[in-house]
Amino acid sequence: MLPSARELCPKTVELVESMPSINAAMFTLLAPNSTLVRHRDSFAGSLRYHLGLMTPNSDECRISVDGQIYSWRDGEDLLFDETYIHVAENKTEIPRVILFCDVERPLSNSVVRGINRFVNRHWVKATASKNQEGDKVGLFNRFFGLIYKVRLMGKALKAYNRRLHYLVKYVLFGGALFLIFGLPILRHLTAGG
Repeated sequence: MLPSARELCPKTVELVESMPSINAAMFTLLAPNSTLVRHRDSFAGSLRYHLGLMTPNSDECRISVDGQIYSWRDGEDLLFDETYIHVAENKTEIPRVILFCDVERPLSNSVVRGINRFVNRHWVKATASKNQEGDKVGLFNRFFGLIYKVRLMGKALKAYNRRLHYLVKYVLFGGALFLIFGLPILRHLTAGG
């Protein structure tokens, strides 16, 4: 758990930590008149839990999961399979705040359950994001932060000169493929193998 979470929300942290089946928890806000694009989460090791904390209490603030529509309401919860396509929208003037948790998926096979728990424990740490100064950022988030900076440079180059953007893009991808596949083959061939 992040130090800022312990400091700012000690009762919530205590409650979440008392439930070993919760892999991750956070408060999330969906701003007025906003939409989260259609997506699905690829990791099937968790189920997604939402608890309405401060919501518009309106059918105009909703989530669609595999075509089923649910509206957030204060004090009401929703548990769904995050691997199904889902989209969220808040078409009201009031922000929506929920407690958002990833809950361990019930599995009957003890070996698979053990692997799932191992992945969850290590994945959650690696994807941690910073709320405030002093919070550690996970390895994956640091890596994707760098990738995002490169992506922004690519977008700027594309806006400046589309052809140059694609030339640089294909040269970089080709170079990466050569380093991954071509270089080991070349070394093998030159070593007399």
